[in-house]
Amino acid sequence: MSRDPEDPVNDGAGAEPGPSGDTGRRDRPEEDAFPAEVAAALAGLSARLDREHERAAHREAVIDRLHEENQRLRRGELLGMLEPVRAALFRLHDEANRAAERLSRPGDPPDPAQTARLLTAVADEIADALARIGVERFTAEPGDPYDAARHRPVEAAAVTDPGLADTVVTVRADGFEQDGRVLRKAEVAVGRFGGGADGTTNRALNSGLGTDR
Repeated sequence: MSRDPEDPVNDGAGAEPGPSGDTGRRDRPEEDAFPAEVAAALAGLSARLDREHERAAHREAVIDRLHEENQRLRRGELLGMLEPVRAALFRLHDEANRAAERLSRPGDPPDPAQTARLLTAVADEIADALARIGVERFTAEPGDPYDAARHRPVEAAAVTDPGLADTVVTVRADGFEQDGRVLRKAEVAVGRFGGGADGTTNRALNSGLGTDR
């Protein structure tokens, strides 16, 4: 009997490898390069953000330090400005204690003239302390024209001379100014020459006695 030749068994040993997923990726290196480029870009961006954060933290630290130094300087300037006032208050404190001791001695009645001199010295000491911080004392003189910008009328004083109407008759309190700006007006009594035939009164008093501050 004749035998048909057997078909050779193909076990795949010599088969050519077909296309597969892994082999395909190895054949396309550009696809692997793209994620690497993204990762590198992200890493660079992260490093840049870290540097910016450090710079911002440094700027904040500098700003905080400058603010603190500015506050210290301002406190120092304020304390320096108040130093003359503090020194004057020390002197006034001591002078008041000495005067109180003298006035309290038994058998030694107070001398009105000495007391007046003491109070005048106290007022002058306070004015000197204010002058050291730029506040100047000013006063008015009897006969000065009434000035609403610098005078505060606190009383109407009758005068017999019509030329003294709307003028300063007496000064009740000094005024104070700084750099040309009036901080407190001088308190004055303003001359009032009766009333006119139509019942009018002085300009200063018409504006409201004691209301001009």
